[in-house]
Amino acid sequence: MLKNIDKNVILNLKDQVSVLENQVVSKTLVQNNSVGMTLFAFDKDTMISSHKSTGDAFVQILEGEATLTVGDVKHDLKEGETLIMPATIPHAVYAKEKFKMLLTVIF
Repeated sequence: MLKNIDKNVILNLKDQVSVLENQVVSKTLVQNNSVGMTLFAFDKDTMISSHKSTGDAFVQILEGEATLTVGDVKHDLKEGETLIMPATIPHAVYAKEKFKMLLTVIF
């Protein structure tokens, strides 16, 4: 079930998490054996270093711009764009500017 978010109201997801200076902020909406959904807010020049996941990761940029590296390939994404990062492939996230994203991982 969804948590940490209002239900039965119209929401703008980018308003549900705030950018904090020099930080990566996360807000978990769902976490179970099948799916994880997390909102993230990154300050400029912050990052999540390279790591692997056992599930496919669906990233939707809600605001700003970021560089996502999947394996050896760098992808520059901006608001409204989506990238699927395949399971078991190392990936990283870098904030070119302040940005927000929704991460959905399917296990």
